[in-house]
Amino acid sequence: MSTARNRLVSAVLPIASALLLQGCSTTPRFDKHFGDAVRANLAAQVIDPDAAANTNPAAGMDGAAARASHERYQRSFKDNAGTEQPLIGGSGTK
Repeated sequence: MSTARNRLVSAVLPIASALLLQGCSTTPRFDKHFGDAVRANLAAQVIDPDAAANTNPAAGMDGAAARASHERYQRSFKDNAGTEQPLIGGSGTK
């Protein structure tokens, strides 16, 4: 019985080793394109590369309106504190 087992192990071991080593290959195809996705994402985020040279002020809200909006936003968390309904309900049985 041990001879049959030794033959089985000696036949299966090289096949299993070969299958496991398939994942340990070099990746020249991936290495050639390493970082391309990061560079593409960075380029997509840059709308105006010359924005630093723009000396015009940013268009938008004036300071008083921005402050009032921010304070109203912060107050909304305090005003609603404790009024939330619990998410856990009854089981429907008595």
